[in-house]
Amino acid sequence: MASQLIQGRTVEFPVRVRDAQVCSAVYPVRADATRAVIAYSGLDVAEALPGKAVCVLLFVDYRDGDLDAYHEFGMAFLVRPPGVAGSAGPAEVRRAGVFVHWLPVDQGFTLEAGRTLWGFPKELADIDLRLGSPYKRCVLRKDGRLVLDLLIKPGVPVPGATAMAPMDAYTHRDGVTRRVPWSVRAHGARVRPGGALIRLGNHPIAKELSELGLPKRALFSTTVARAQMSFGEASPA
Repeated sequence: MASQLIQGRTVEFPVRVRDAQVCSAVYPVRADATRAVIAYSGLDVAEALPGKAVCVLLFVDYRDGDLDAYHEFGMAFLVRPPGVAGSAGPAEVRRAGVFVHWLPVDQGFTLEAGRTLWGFPKELADIDLRLGSPYKRCVLRKDGRLVLDLLIKPGVPVPGATAMAPMDAYTHRDGVTRRVPWSVRAHGARVRPGGALIRLGNHPIAKELSELGLPKRALFSTTVARAQMSFGEASPA
């Protein structure tokens, strides 16, 4: 079994998350603007409709896992697997991977592990999660500046435990784009059309989001009361 030493601790693959609460909002955004944002990765966006890419904003309370407990925010886009041509539509989305463009966290161990093991673009930030009511909220600040304030409204329960089809995540760090095998099992999932309110701040990431067309109505939003995840070893994409 492969392993790596992080801050004096041995981390073995696959890296597992045993309990996390996940909230997300999915937005249709301009494909041309998204291509400009992720051009550095060498990847191309998956178009859900002609001219429309898909942006996922999510916040996670990791309560038990191999990288300890921490809070995380993610900004990601659906992308075509490298070398795969495509055309806009549902089939394009079904085979897409997720490119992680920005991934702030609030703890140092997961910061170093995420960068070292997979090339995730982790940075330290102030992530205020308010998860005690049916309305889930994240207030994200970086370098003392507001990035965004995102509220997810409660949706309709999805019965049972849901195992998502394994999906590749893609990262880019130090000039290398990597593929990360990733799987999720969700318990206590809820979903609704729209369902998200977002307020952007004055941080450069907020400016990027505004250039993509936010704030706007989300396609849908989800909450997962308890998720388990597994992350495999990264390989060059």
